[in-house]
Amino acid sequence: MPFLLLLFIVVPILEIYVIIQVGQAIGAVWTIVLLIVDSILGTLLMRSQGRAAWRRFQLALSEGRVPAREVVDGVLVIFGGAFLLTPGFCSDIFGALLLLPPTRAVIRRLIVRRFGFKLFGAIPGVRVSGSAREPQPGADVEGTATEIDPRRLP
Repeated sequence: MPFLLLLFIVVPILEIYVIIQVGQAIGAVWTIVLLIVDSILGTLLMRSQGRAAWRRFQLALSEGRVPAREVVDGVLVIFGGAFLLTPGFCSDIFGALLLLPPTRAVIRRLIVRRFGFKLFGAIPGVRVSGSAREPQPGADVEGTATEIDPRRLP
């Protein structure tokens, strides 16, 4: 409940306050122009960072790696773009922090530290040690596999 109060009441009031202060300092027209230019630049930054995150995701898949970091980066890029498209200077600052690679890496590490165990803790046989996942002893599963020739299927 406190998070929702912050999200839907405090943040919009803060955004309106900052927009009014900027408008008084540089004028209403220039404030609107600045918000429009900021949204356009944010869109371009989101597009370039989104493409880069998608390339890293595809590369991880082609190398046979689990693209965990790439998925988190992609989510952060989406949220960063949404914050930049939202009118307001505070949300733009937060969106830019999510889109710029150095700050996004710091935020990603904080998120993985905070929520990593919750994400991987529900997987049977997986224990989170630092940032790497290690199989627990006795978690092996016996099984067999048989190759089937697709040309022989009915």
